[in-house]
Amino acid sequence: MLPYKRNQRVGDLIRMEVSEIILARMKDPRIGFVTVTEVQLTEDLKSARIYVSVLRKEQEEETLGALRKATGFIRREAAKNVHLKYMPDLEFYVDNSIDYGARIDTILKQIKEGEDK
Repeated sequence: MLPYKRNQRVGDLIRMEVSEIILARMKDPRIGFVTVTEVQLTEDLKSARIYVSVLRKEQEEETLGALRKATGFIRREAAKNVHLKYMPDLEFYVDNSIDYGARIDTILKQIKEGEDK
């Protein structure tokens, strides 16, 4: 069994911190209901891809733009609680895995309905 890798542990910590910062400390009205779903860190912990899910699809681009503009603030606030020698660069992306899962679920339901007939 492989041990839990350091970049995964640090990624989980950054995910929790960024979620807290977005929910509690950011006052930007362009940011709607956002969920941080995943953080992928490089092996050297220098760069972090942060995947977010936005409740309303029509607000996705506006929310993502606001998060990208606030990257410096989020990084600085997260560095206060994530004690690393170097805080990773943060990059925000929309997480489409929920839509992908829903599409697969719909296809499976259609297949099942076709078998029942």
